[in-house]
Amino acid sequence: MDIKDYQSLLTDIKARIRNAQTKAALAVNAELIMLYWDIGKTVKQLQSEQGWGATVVARLANDIKNELPEVKGFSERNLLFMVQFYKEYDTEDLIVKRPVSQLENSNHANIEFMKQVVSQIPWGHNILLIQKVKEKNIRLWYVQQTLLNGWSRDVLSLMIKSDLHLRQGEAINNFSKTLPNPQSDLVKETLKDPYIFDFITIAQPFTERELETELVKHVEKFLLELGAGFAFVGRQYKLVVGDQDFYLDLLFYHLKMRCFVVVDLKRGDFKPEYAGKMNFYCSAVDDLIKHPTDKPTIGLILCQTKNKVMAEYALRDMNKPIGISEFELTRSLPKNLRSSLPTIEEIENELKNGSD
Repeated sequence: MDIKDYQSLLTDIKARIRNAQTKAALAVNAELIMLYWDIGKTVKQLQSEQGWGATVVARLANDIKNELPEVKGFSERNLLFMVQFYKEYDTEDLIVKRPVSQLENSNHANIEFMKQVVSQIPWGHNILLIQKVKEKNIRLWYVQQTLLNGWSRDVLSLMIKSDLHLRQGEAINNFSKTLPNPQSDLVKETLKDPYIFDFITIAQPFTERELETELVKHVEKFLLELGAGFAFVGRQYKLVVGDQDFYLDLLFYHLKMRCFVVVDLKRGDFKPEYAGKMNFYCSAVDDLIKHPTDKPTIGLILCQTKNKVMAEYALRDMNKPIGISEFELTRSLPKNLRSSLPTIEEIENELKNGSD
């Protein structure tokens, strides 16, 4: 027996087994989600037609437990979720599948598409989305991102809390001028603004090197915030150009975009000269380490604040694809909450009055 032929056979069979297991798991999940929706529909309709109150759900849960003790997932709480799930998606075509590319850009199409794809994500994800995301179009966006990125329920929860839908694709950039379609759109949707680094604690004032150290120390959470597809290549990555040494703050490779991504960390405000320096870095990476089959290197400048007009001017005549985003170490308070909090003066006056 030729060992190479055998190894090839083994690899092929393992891949086919895993593929079949994945398809079977998805089919089982879809069938289960449809069952939950159908039970929710039945209970809701009988409550409406027969005038049954909420107590019927508790009785139903108890009877299922007694008569089918081996069956899990039909507690009173979960049955109420099934009713809520039906009310959110009250249509018979829940399981029909359609590619994302066929989605029309209209509110009606978005709602119909959501009805078709919710069966492809786990039940726990569906409950989380119903509880945390009320607008159906925004919920649809998170469903799509879950399917594309394979998010766990905890990761999905984290992305919702950080308002990812408001940040994705918002970096100032020159991609439409420096990259062909559809690559420019893909790169644009890969970057965010702002990036949230609330997983690190760092004293003020801090240096760029200290920030860099903290991000690398928490590289798993850093990669999660960057998004799916980013692979960490190195910190202070050395390039030799014209007999001089240059060091990239952080270097990544993006598996989906098939290109290197240079990240330059800047404390404080964005300055126009940062764009020229990043343009130089991208040229050097393209020339020195990029493989002929790789796409052009992307530059990402991360600063604490930026003037939008200044950033746009800085990128206007650059010939390398560059994005400019802000980063936050902690999320700022919502304006309505911030305005309701007492000022220092108000607290001092309250303490003074209380001591009189």
